Amino acid sequence: MRPPLIDDLGRQVALRAPPGRIVSLVPSLTEAVCILGRGDRLVGVTRFCTEPADIVGGLPKVGGTKNPDLARIIELRPELVLVNAEENRAEDFQNLSAAGLILFVSFPRDLESAAASLQRLGAVLDTSEIADHIAADLRQAQLHSTATVRVFCPIWRKPWMSFNRDTYPHDVLSCAGAHNICAEFDERYPIVELADIARFDPEVVLLPDEPYPFAERHRGFLVDLRETSAWRNDRVHFVDGKMLFWYGPRTPQGVRYLRELLAAP
Repeated sequence: MRPPLIDDLGRQVALRAPPGRIVSLVPSLTEAVCILGRGDRLVGVTRFCTEPADIVGGLPKVGGTKNPDLARIIELRPELVLVNAEENRAEDFQNLSAAGLILFVSFPRDLESAAASLQRLGAVLDTSEIADHIAADLRQAQLHSTATVRVFCPIWRKPWMSFNRDTYPHDVLSCAGAHNICAEFDERYPIVELADIARFDPEVVLLPDEPYPFAERHRGFLVDLRETSAWRNDRVHFVDGKMLFWYGPRTPQGVRYLRELLAAP
């Protein structure tokens, strides 16, 4: 008898058979489902689910991660809905559960828990062998670099926000050789002032294009960092946010991408 299927919150996923109809409200999990060989089971995704484009491009869109169209989701009759404890809202989770839908909730906080989460998803989708191989790659990627480049990585502006050590992107940066200067803040996603960040003298500033769409036009808003090592040495980088925040099959690639970027002079 196989063990009960559970999600990252330890909730039982009460499926009698692998789901044939899946709605994903998490972009990284949408990609993971496809890489696990179950992309043909997807019947709805968010507008932020962009990878793999050849599979998700023609799928029904059910709104965003923070404002999903619950009526449309229910109408699609999914046998499983994929959500994340932070990316999606608790009230949407509750409403979907109240409608009788079965949910798988992900909540990785580091590379190890991302690997375990992928294995749980693999068990739910009956693709454990593939999931185990990918999870092994994730665990290999968590070998931390000996470098300690001081890095500031905001995830939002108005207000400026970053992340502390109790988060998945912190562990990705740490594995890539970064010292996250916001690691010791009390809040998991602290609001920060750039003038205070400047006192830590970051050597590198990373501006990801998600969740906030940082782009070259935002460089001018970093005036308070112009006396830092990062600014003086032209190490303010606009980066692919998927490499930092999309946990799962993309994680090893993300660590390599960031490790190379931080190691460059």
